[in-house]
Amino acid sequence: MNLSEVKNIYMLGIGGIGMSALARYFKANGKTVAGYDRTQTTLTIELISEGIDVNYVDDIKNIPSQLTSNDFSQSLIIFTPAIPKDSVQYNYLLKSGVNMVKRSVVLGWIAKQSFTIAVAGTHGKTTTSSIITHLLKQADVNCTAFLGGISINYNSNLVLGNYADENNLPKVVVEADEFDRSFLTLHPDIAVITSMDADHLDIYGDKEHLEESYRLFATQVKPNGLLIHKAGLAIPTGATKGFSYSIEQQADYRAENIRVENNQFVFDLCSPQNCFQGLSLGLPGRHNVENAVAACAVALQSGIDIEKIRTSLASYEGVLRRFQYHIRNKSITYIDDYAHHPEELRAAISSVKELYPDKKITGIFQPHLYTRTRDFLDGFAESLSLLDELFLLDIYPARELPIEGVTSQLILDKVKTANKGIVTKENLVQELIASKPEVVMTLGAGDIDALVHAIKEALIKSFNK
Repeated sequence: MNLSEVKNIYMLGIGGIGMSALARYFKANGKTVAGYDRTQTTLTIELISEGIDVNYVDDIKNIPSQLTSNDFSQSLIIFTPAIPKDSVQYNYLLKSGVNMVKRSVVLGWIAKQSFTIAVAGTHGKTTTSSIITHLLKQADVNCTAFLGGISINYNSNLVLGNYADENNLPKVVVEADEFDRSFLTLHPDIAVITSMDADHLDIYGDKEHLEESYRLFATQVKPNGLLIHKAGLAIPTGATKGFSYSIEQQADYRAENIRVENNQFVFDLCSPQNCFQGLSLGLPGRHNVENAVAACAVALQSGIDIEKIRTSLASYEGVLRRFQYHIRNKSITYIDDYAHHPEELRAAISSVKELYPDKKITGIFQPHLYTRTRDFLDGFAESLSLLDELFLLDIYPARELPIEGVTSQLILDKVKTANKGIVTKENLVQELIASKPEVVMTLGAGDIDALVHAIKEALIKSFNK
């Protein structure tokens, strides 16, 4: 489909992090953009303020009339796989004959027109892609980025490049999402694979099929392209060149001498040619040091000077809900993180314990999806047992219906931490304050972020007396 001929775009699930970035991209390119989502969020409110119509009732009356009354070649419906197949709007549009495609397909069309850097991985891809974007932007490289989170540096999930010069179109940085095998629509010039831990087993069935998709994605790198992957992953180098990266392991690009200085992680970056001492990352955590190494490898391979990388990395502020500090003082520390997979939880909690070895670490975790809870029950229990204290919320269902017998209690029963319990959202703040926490972490990918403001305010009030 020729996107330049499309005038009207309607998006089912417009409030999703990936969908909203596309909405902003098309709005910036002069399209009429509207969409549906079932709930109002900060993102949908922002989209409305930017001139994009959003409705919250699944009724055909809310579909803009120009979508189906005009020439179908001028209209495009973009939907996310999270849209229920019994959606009234989805089924009406499906039967209408209007052009209707998944978000991943559209992202593939956009990426096909440009030099593309795609970042894949069960976890780490949002931080890695946002660091890559920041390093490129600070080096004055023309680039557009579709991010899976809100970059704090750019206050958006879309970083828009300059399209005025047809001879210098922006490089495109995209997150290559493994859910529903979406990343197989991409054929990047540079690919990064950060991890292949089992996830989305409701889609793949088992870890072997998930890894098979990652290996297929790796072979889709363009013939003269570049594949950068975490050391130890069983990935074929389908690209002409391939490099590994790691932290304190043998790899082409690696971080050595990792240490904490003034509550920041500092490391030496070694490449195949040189070692560069004393790079400082504005974002805490050894797992984020590893993400930074991958991003630095992309930047060095793109010809960016190491001193520009050094200063840019130090100014990187992170992504909302990725190890985001809300309070950091002598009395209380509060960190919010999107971690929703056992490996992500382990990395986030371990990082906090390293930064604050003498403090009590209190975690508030909201499991995400019944299937993920069922499939990784032991992993969740093992990671959450690293906490000194655990408040566990009910499972956030997202796109799923409940599974009989699968509840947060299953996790709680296996967690070894003595101070643990299930709490309701309504009672959370009161019970948290009563526990006299020292370092607080909110963890999860559901709607736990809606509690952040109340938690922050209560902690400030209680510990500033």
